[in-house]
Amino acid sequence: MTFNHRTSFAAAAVLALAACGGNSTVPPPAGVAAPATEPGMQRLDNTSILKKLTKDVVIGSTVDPTNGDQGPHSISLVQNNYVLKKGQLVVCNFADKTGTAGQGSTIEVLDPKPGSSPVTFARYKAITGCAGAATTDANDVHGAGLTSGLDVAFSAAGKLSKRYGTPIKAPFSNADVRCTTAISRCLYAAEYIFVSDAGTGSLVSFSINNIGHPNELAVVGGFAVNGQQGWSALGPSGLSYYYPADTIYVADGVDNAIVGITHTSNLLVKDEVVVQPGGTTFKCKYHGSGDPCGVLVKAGSPLNAPVAMTVLPNGNLVAANTQGPEMLVELTPTGTVLATKTLGKTPHIFGLASRGTNDNNTVLFYTDNKHNTVHELEQ
Repeated sequence: MTFNHRTSFAAAAVLALAACGGNSTVPPPAGVAAPATEPGMQRLDNTSILKKLTKDVVIGSTVDPTNGDQGPHSISLVQNNYVLKKGQLVVCNFADKTGTAGQGSTIEVLDPKPGSSPVTFARYKAITGCAGAATTDANDVHGAGLTSGLDVAFSAAGKLSKRYGTPIKAPFSNADVRCTTAISRCLYAAEYIFVSDAGTGSLVSFSINNIGHPNELAVVGGFAVNGQQGWSALGPSGLSYYYPADTIYVADGVDNAIVGITHTSNLLVKDEVVVQPGGTTFKCKYHGSGDPCGVLVKAGSPLNAPVAMTVLPNGNLVAANTQGPEMLVELTPTGTVLATKTLGKTPHIFGLASRGTNDNNTVLFYTDNKHNTVHELEQ
């Protein structure tokens, strides 16, 4: 094995886990490949979920009851029952009460049923331009402020606990990454928050459970950004983690592409993966078994400036275009387009989340910033 900083870091993390009574699993020898082609990792499912989702139900308003913030930009589902309840919806408001984009500073919680009313979870200037809300295994919530330039951690009770900044400049979305040792390609059970940055074109990560690197580190770089503000901002976004494949998916709105970063939980050093100009090829620092790299899922039509994205329970993806008609695009991890669904003439979807255990009970939640509501597409 070639000695490098990444190998040394991984070994130290494994020893730390063992000291805490944990177990590590060394991944089997294999080359870096798309998740769908790695034996035992992910089986392709060509069933279209979008075609099954024929009923559109309004869950409720996202307008904050305390200050009138509006413009829902992201949505995530609560993972466990601790203060918050499993399955509740956590939504970021990107605009203030006047509708000014990039000035919202609240996170709302809604029950996942029609007629729900928003409850203020957090209201802080530190998350101004709230563009991402990620829930953790402990039901902490991270709010990503595109305007404030901070990712802020809140306890399950909504109390501010920590701010994360440099090298983060313009956090555009965030996601919880928790890859357990039950999955063969995870070296240890670190839990990370990943933040996409529309200012630098990077993915920044940091560990939140004392395993792995605890400080903000730009582990992926090179994504294109357009430098614009408000609803027109484009850059790496829609972070969606699929743990059976230990892969985080990224919507590249500038290049009209969707990218996967394999072996996500093993990203340990700066610029370990760098997206090359055009967004379809990647430079990967290491090439051993279990080393992260980039894979192109899909580039070009029907993708049109995607920002929101989610991984369905079966491992397929749904992205929302922000230019052209209001369209959802469903595709497999190898880039086969399974279906498209047009919901309106003008794009208003900037947040997506899915729930279910199989193809027959999967539902899709989306935010509608025109009407300041959350919807559920049902079968």
